[in-house]
Amino acid sequence: MEHLLNKNVKEIEISGIRKFFNMVSDKKDTLSLTIGQPDFYTPDHIKEAAKHAIDMNKTTYTHNAGLLQLREEIANAVHADYQLEYNPNNEIIVTVGASQAIDIALRTIIEVGDEVLLPGPVYPGYEPLIKLSGGKPIYIDTTDSNFKITPEKLKKHITSKTKCVILPYPSNPTGVTLMKKELEEIAKVIEHENIFVIADEIYSQLTYDIPHYSIASINEQMKQKTIVINGLSKSHAMTGWRIGYTLAPSWLTQHMLKVHQYNVSCATSISQYAAIEALTNGKQDPVTMKQSYHSRRDYVYNRLTDMGLDVVKPDGAFYFFIKIDTNLSSFDFALDLVEDVGLALVPGSAFSNYGEGYLRLSYAYSIETLEDGLNRLEAFSKKQ
Repeated sequence: MEHLLNKNVKEIEISGIRKFFNMVSDKKDTLSLTIGQPDFYTPDHIKEAAKHAIDMNKTTYTHNAGLLQLREEIANAVHADYQLEYNPNNEIIVTVGASQAIDIALRTIIEVGDEVLLPGPVYPGYEPLIKLSGGKPIYIDTTDSNFKITPEKLKKHITSKTKCVILPYPSNPTGVTLMKKELEEIAKVIEHENIFVIADEIYSQLTYDIPHYSIASINEQMKQKTIVINGLSKSHAMTGWRIGYTLAPSWLTQHMLKVHQYNVSCATSISQYAAIEALTNGKQDPVTMKQSYHSRRDYVYNRLTDMGLDVVKPDGAFYFFIKIDTNLSSFDFALDLVEDVGLALVPGSAFSNYGEGYLRLSYAYSIETLEDGLNRLEAFSKKQ
């Protein structure tokens, strides 16, 4: 009966990141620098808050949009960190991770045939959600602009069918982000068009040399057409707690809330109480982690450039996107890397066709692990 299944579901594929990780995870003596998972544990005070919530029987449904106290703390945090103003009563939805936030945003705004612009290479989670919403992903090649969308590139791709542009910065897989001036120039292209912006800012707490800036803070016109996606997975090492959120004007949030309500009812109550603790008493947690990631970034960058490898220095997140000089596909090259020196990096092709010819390295690992991995990469490079 497989022919009776939803055509859109049958056509999408499992993430190339996970596909490659699963393929090599059982290989003996393989060191993996593949997964974008913080190597820190969730801070103890957050775990204690969750335990206390359980002991106090805080295990019932919450408001569909999330606990009001949590929404208030989110509003306070984004105002303090990014100068964003959102009403916790009707402009914030607590979601089951940032992935579900992206899903409800797309399902609210996309209709069959709509085009969604996104930079290539890019995180592979967007394309399937666009297609499941009936939309069409349109990739913008950013390989010749330091992996950044530019106003000129954006103008060339806007058509009468363009409904949305996704700005995922800081970027997975490249680690680059957009400066305030760059976002202002992009805003000039979009602000008078009937185009939504989904600003995926999940790595906003992990920027190193420049502060994060949100396109939604530029002016009221941009705020009215922007859905900001964020969460606590990366900032507070809470990937498994699944707490994300959307920020959007009330007229838009009320419709996203309907999709969210029928999708999951509400985010997990215990995780929400943990998130309140993270945002109230855990303001220093991301700072401590960021200092470590910053040191790791600099170490990895110096090692890669000393090897003569072509990389763009990341502004944030915890990834390097390494250009490879080979006649092999990035997938086959990555397999050779595993077989030869026992090092697993993600093939660039997992991040759209524009990622072909690259490998993604995650530095969300200890310095000792990174040193081992880079020693293996250097040994492999010397054989080429």
